[in-house]
Amino acid sequence: MEWIAPLLTLTAMEIVLGIDNVIFIAILVQRLPISQQANARRLGLGLALAARLGLLFAISWIMSLEEPLFHWTDLGIPETWLYSANEDAAAVLEERNVVSWKDLILIGGGLFLIAKSVHELHAKLEGEHGPGKQGATASFGMVLFQILILDLIFSLDSVITAVGMAEDIWVMVLAMVIAMGVMLIFAGAISQFVARHPTLKILALSFLILIGMLLFAEGTGVHVNRGYLYFAMVFALVVEIMNIRFRAKAAAVQLHEPPPVDA
Repeated sequence: MEWIAPLLTLTAMEIVLGIDNVIFIAILVQRLPISQQANARRLGLGLALAARLGLLFAISWIMSLEEPLFHWTDLGIPETWLYSANEDAAAVLEERNVVSWKDLILIGGGLFLIAKSVHELHAKLEGEHGPGKQGATASFGMVLFQILILDLIFSLDSVITAVGMAEDIWVMVLAMVIAMGVMLIFAGAISQFVARHPTLKILALSFLILIGMLLFAEGTGVHVNRGYLYFAMVFALVVEIMNIRFRAKAAAVQLHEPPPVDA
C-alpha cells in the first residue's frame, strides 16, 4: 500500500497544475457557438490527457530536452545581463547561460500564452460581442489547435513533476487520469461561471499572463517560487468572488427599493 500516498499527492498536484489549462480552455471555447463549446472542452481536456501520457511514456526523450544547445553569451548577450549584483555570478551563469530545447519550449510557450491572453483582453475591453458573433471569429479546428499547443507546454511541468513524485509509471498514469476526470467534471461549471461574470474573465486572463511570464522566466533560467503565484491568484479570486456577491446583493436591494415619491 506504499503507492497510496504518492498517488493521492500526485493527483492533487496534477489537479493544481491543470487549473491554468482548464481556465485557458474555458476562455477559448467561449469564442465558439454555444452548441460546440461542450465538445470543444471535452476534446481539449482529452488532448491534454493524451499529451501528458504521451510525454510520460517518452520520459527519456523529455529528459534529453535538458541537454545544452548553446549559451546566451554565444549570441553576444553580456554576462552581466544574466545575474544581479547580489547573486553569485559563477553559480548563476552556470545555470542561466545554458539554453536547452526545454528552455526554448518554455520561452516560446510563455510568449504565446502572453500574446494570446493580451489579444483576448484587448477583444474583451475594446468591444463586446454576442455569442453568435464570437463563434464566427473562431473555427472549431483553430480553437483545438491552440488548446493542443498550450497542452504540450503545460504537460512538460506536469510530467516532470510526476516523475519526481512517484516511482511506478502506473501510479503516474492513474494519477493523471483521475486528475483529468476531476477537471472534466468541473470544466463546464468553471466555463459557465467565467462566462456569467465578465470581470472574472479579465482576472483569469490576467492570471494567464502571469503564468506566461512564469514560463518565460523559467525558460531563461530564473526560477520563481510558484507558491507565491498561486497564493496571489487564490487571494485575487477570493476578493473577486466577494465583489461578485456584493454586486449581486446591491442589485437585489436596489430592485426591492420603492420608487422615489415626487414632492
